[in-house]
Amino acid sequence: MIKLSFQPKQITKKLVKILPERSQDVITKRYGLGLSSDNLTLEAIGKEYGITRERVRQIEENSLSTIRKSDDFKKTQEVFDELHNLIVELGSLISEEELLDHLSKNESMRNHLHFLFVLGNEFKKSKEDDHFKHRWNVDSQVTEQVEGAIRNLYKGLTKDALVSDSEITEAFLSHAPDISNKYRKEEIIRRWLNVSKRIARNPLGEWGRAESPNINVKGIRDYAFLVIRRHGSPIHFREVAEQINKLFNKKAHVATCHNELIKDSRFVLVGRGLYALTDWGYASGVVRDVINKLIEKHGPLTKEEIIAKVLKERYVKENTILVNLQNQKHFVKDKQGRYTTSV
Repeated sequence: MIKLSFQPKQITKKLVKILPERSQDVITKRYGLGLSSDNLTLEAIGKEYGITRERVRQIEENSLSTIRKSDDFKKTQEVFDELHNLIVELGSLISEEELLDHLSKNESMRNHLHFLFVLGNEFKKSKEDDHFKHRWNVDSQVTEQVEGAIRNLYKGLTKDALVSDSEITEAFLSHAPDISNKYRKEEIIRRWLNVSKRIARNPLGEWGRAESPNINVKGIRDYAFLVIRRHGSPIHFREVAEQINKLFNKKAHVATCHNELIKDSRFVLVGRGLYALTDWGYASGVVRDVINKLIEKHGPLTKEEIIAKVLKERYVKENTILVNLQNQKHFVKDKQGRYTTSV
């Protein structure tokens, strides 16, 4: 939390008192500066006064203009300079939510700080759109560079890509070669990325497309994917359930976890209760199916070749493979002693 040298509420109350009584009331309710921290809409305020929302908007704009032209506003320039320098230190561009988080967790105090940012001529707010969250900046050139880089970075991410902090930082900088050296810090770049609505982090701190189930984790299957990927090798479904509980503090029943793994094509059973990720190249199906696929891919194979290749796909005993090969309904030997399919 960043400690300011001034009391935001004292500053805003002093500035609002410049206004006529009704204008004071409109601004107070509009920005949640009174006893209630609720921010009323133009329509809600209009109903109270029996005027249109457009008229309320005009009162709001005129009130802000009146404050900015006042002597009291000019006397508080040091306050706005401090806030300006703060945003520069944070990267000159930052989401509204994160900016306020750095300053206060108290809703009422956040409203007063937000009002100061609205008043300050040096602060520019960009409203939320399809690509970005509500955000503030004090440097239009930096903002243009950052937002352009984020758009290009998103395009370069595959649907299910997961990348680390260092990888996302390197990728971002490749799209923003002209960014000033003072901003080339991982913490600032992470802050910029948090402005995006299309790039996000999962619970393990990995980055990717926000719409991906690997990032927007919603159920046991998604949590299981992250657990198995993090483990890096086949893992028993009981341990998957345990790790979901441990890493994400999510209740995962063993039986439920097993059922979810069976249903999802992202996972493949490679042994007794052992699951791997399909992306790792494991073939799906029982051992007989694996042998079939290997023969289809490589042609006739010797017993030794089949055993070696199947063991790369399945955590089973050699005898299990041999039993399958002996089933003449599915496999036969050729004259060279190699196995092929009987069909």
